[in-house]
Amino acid sequence: MKINFLPIVALAMAFAGLAACGSSSKTDAGASQEDSVTVFVSPLHVEGTALLNANGDTVVLNGPSLGWHSNWGRFYNEGTVKALKEKWGANITRAAIGAHKSGDCVNTYDVDSANAVNLAMKVIDAAIANDMYVICDWHSHENTLEDAKKFFTVITEKYGDTPNVLYEIWNEPLDIPWQEIKDYANELIPVIRKNAPNAVVIVGTPKWDQDVDVAAESPLEMPNLLYSLHYYAGTHKDWNRDKAEKAIAAGLPLIVSECGSMDHTGDGPIDYESWKAWMEFADKHNISVLMWDIADKNETCSMIEATASDNGMEWKEEDLKEWAKLARKTITERNSK
Repeated sequence: MKINFLPIVALAMAFAGLAACGSSSKTDAGASQEDSVTVFVSPLHVEGTALLNANGDTVVLNGPSLGWHSNWGRFYNEGTVKALKEKWGANITRAAIGAHKSGDCVNTYDVDSANAVNLAMKVIDAAIANDMYVICDWHSHENTLEDAKKFFTVITEKYGDTPNVLYEIWNEPLDIPWQEIKDYANELIPVIRKNAPNAVVIVGTPKWDQDVDVAAESPLEMPNLLYSLHYYAGTHKDWNRDKAEKAIAAGLPLIVSECGSMDHTGDGPIDYESWKAWMEFADKHNISVLMWDIADKNETCSMIEATASDNGMEWKEEDLKEWAKLARKTITERNSK
């Protein structure tokens, strides 16, 4: 069966104080109740093409991704994560930790690693406090293996197998051969597994996470992996879904760790018809979906107006752009099925 989170919120609240687990794999036995999470965040694992919880039920996660930490770190706080949970119905979010400069995204990990780690931890801690899953995303287009090793060593030393956290090791490889991505993963995943042996790891695929069919021809020989499929509905249509269908038929477990309803540039009009087709595809295969992004740039894919508060709990309806409202509607509908 598929697990739905919204109908059990009241039950979870009622029993939150009775059945809780530590907020981190490093939590002391005497940790206070305030530092614990409620029962419905269950350890995840992958079987076949399905993401399952500890009871073996299929889990489908839906929520918005935060934008690059380097430019939109103002939203990396508990108020925003809490709003995504309580006002958008999200059961997951994503901390997009920029690995290197890209376009107008600056002050990335390679420039200020301490800021990157601090903001990643703020979001992870907020997700734990709000009973949500969170993807710790190494938001890189290039092969930045050595920095990735350093980053994930620090993160996993603190969080390890904390059930809330999924680790995404390479956001969007460019036009890079699958073998290079495999070599990268084979070297980086053991670094993560040292401290988080059972966590779900998300692996990027070639050509901006479009060539999932290529990855399916020669997947990694490791457990608990998901492979990322990205799309922007205005650009990526039947041909991209056909590649994904082929990958799933070959047994490759997918997650949409980033997507949008507009063109691949992040701009242009919302393509409602193509967005609907993509959601039907995701529903058909019980695929989790993260929507891009909580940011205030002057573009269609940035969901928040520049005048909005840093704290999402203070957002008004007029602070949300058209895409934010569509994303919120989609999240609420998918998480209530």
